[in-house]
Amino acid sequence: MGELLKREDQRVEDTWDLTSIFESDEKWEEAYKEVEDRLSEADTFREKGIQSSDDLLEVLEAERDLGVTLSQVYVYSHLKHDQDTSNSKYQSMESRAMSLYTKFASAWSFLTPALMQIDEETLNSYAEEDKLKEFKFDLEKINKQRAHVLSDKEEKLLAQAGLVLNNPGSTYAIFNNADLSFDNAVDSDGNSHVLTQGTYIDLLKSSDRTLRKSAYETLYKKYGEYENTLAQTLSGEVDSHVFTAEARGYKSSRDQALSNNHIPEEVYDQLVDVVNDNLHLLHRYTELRKEMLGLDELTMYDIYTPLVNEDFKVTYEEAKNHVIEGMAPLGEEYQEILREGFNNRWVDIYENKGKRSGAYSSGTYGTNPYILMNWQDNVDNMFTLAHEFGHSVHSYYSRKNQTANQSGYSIFVAEVASTFNEALLADYLYKNLDDDKKKLYLLNEQLEGFRGTVFRQTMFAEFEHKIHTLKESGEPLTADKLNEVYGDLNKKYYGDAVSYDDLISKEWARIPHFYMNYYVYQYATGYSAAATLSEIVLNGTKEDSDRYINEFLKKGSSNYPIEILKNAGVDMTTREPIEKAMKFFEEKLDQFEQLIKNK
Repeated sequence: MGELLKREDQRVEDTWDLTSIFESDEKWEEAYKEVEDRLSEADTFREKGIQSSDDLLEVLEAERDLGVTLSQVYVYSHLKHDQDTSNSKYQSMESRAMSLYTKFASAWSFLTPALMQIDEETLNSYAEEDKLKEFKFDLEKINKQRAHVLSDKEEKLLAQAGLVLNNPGSTYAIFNNADLSFDNAVDSDGNSHVLTQGTYIDLLKSSDRTLRKSAYETLYKKYGEYENTLAQTLSGEVDSHVFTAEARGYKSSRDQALSNNHIPEEVYDQLVDVVNDNLHLLHRYTELRKEMLGLDELTMYDIYTPLVNEDFKVTYEEAKNHVIEGMAPLGEEYQEILREGFNNRWVDIYENKGKRSGAYSSGTYGTNPYILMNWQDNVDNMFTLAHEFGHSVHSYYSRKNQTANQSGYSIFVAEVASTFNEALLADYLYKNLDDDKKKLYLLNEQLEGFRGTVFRQTMFAEFEHKIHTLKESGEPLTADKLNEVYGDLNKKYYGDAVSYDDLISKEWARIPHFYMNYYVYQYATGYSAAATLSEIVLNGTKEDSDRYINEFLKKGSSNYPIEILKNAGVDMTTREPIEKAMKFFEEKLDQFEQLIKNK
């Protein structure tokens, strides 16, 4: 493999075009200064108060408009930083933008308490006025949070306490990403392999079992050395959730976390219940894995190894065409947006020195969507491209059809559009492949994707809820307790086909999502919603695809996420979408087993 290019050596056409946000860094500085200078407007509005619907409109528009410019300032700086994290200029710009966000949040923290000073009936009457129609839903949501909003002084204090409350997560992130290092893993020939957070899963996918075992044991023994410290940081994170929930008068941490998106708690419990009812499918899959790998004893370091060794090479140009063709069920307009993205440099394609790893979709109101890739010529990257374009087109539609204050969308629905695209691409490829080995590879990828997204994330969700419940009942979260809870869950999920050891019980220590406050369950619910919606579109009519675009992709946050999904055709307050997702997994497992028999 050749040496990585420097950023300045990348072909311009292979990089994203950020000039559509700001023509130059100098223009960014001007926008930064504008936001900084206008922060004092908040004091003027605070002193003036809200005496009429005209006052209300003025303050809401001012906060929204300044927020849009600030978002553009931040997005430009974070994209510039991520394209080369070693560039000190853009390190500084991103840091300054984040600091400006904190100042903005503190300056405008008076707004919600000020709205709460208006009695509910009057605020509702203002919201009905035509001039405030763009803010009607926002005001409705604020009214519903009335019982949990504190005084102006208390709200400002909580906003300022944010850095302290975020400290456990910040400490963990620095330790996990910067301070923690591992010895090399060793393969069956005695060769060393660099073991990092980024290489770990790749090493577990190796066909060399000695290497897999070495990587697994080396990684978790290292986490074990620090398990008491990491138990303390995780306990501190949970403490911060419990504190803010109690301060705002919620019945629990989960109640607060889910209420932010108006998600009923039974949605969380239903997910766990339905997945638990179908763990026999995961057990069947692990039994099949043990059989196909020809192992007398299946261990946790054998879980990621591909069952099908097929070199499924895909170039970027081929992937572009497959993604566009795969989205045909959504119609020509959707495909045209994809072409616009590919032709107008929404994608930063290839890796270079200092570039942030992984992939994501970014952007904000008033900008194009932007996609970061670190392209490799394989099928995984093709699916990642489809996934990120799912996010990007969702954002594109929402920003084109909603006002700035309603153009975003909640985390609860964020993974639906991206996973939906993966389902359509998989269907297209499966129907157009005439090679059974490639079909098996594709099915293996789908099964693994499901295992990692639905089963694994639901297991994480169970763990997360258990540790919050323990903390709320007054039980300390020691390393021994965390190991016990996690180890028991892991055994329940993976079943009797797996031979367990104590090391896997320490896996909680390497999962950063546990510092994100009831976040992970949304991967599983989003995947399940996407499975249902993609099935409707693939088996339906143009009206079904139009409904998905018009009632989901274009809606942003103009309604509660549960209602948006319901209008698009999937009701997450019922067990049905999760059960349909389980049926999808079972069907893919059936297909996989049948193709193996036919080999």
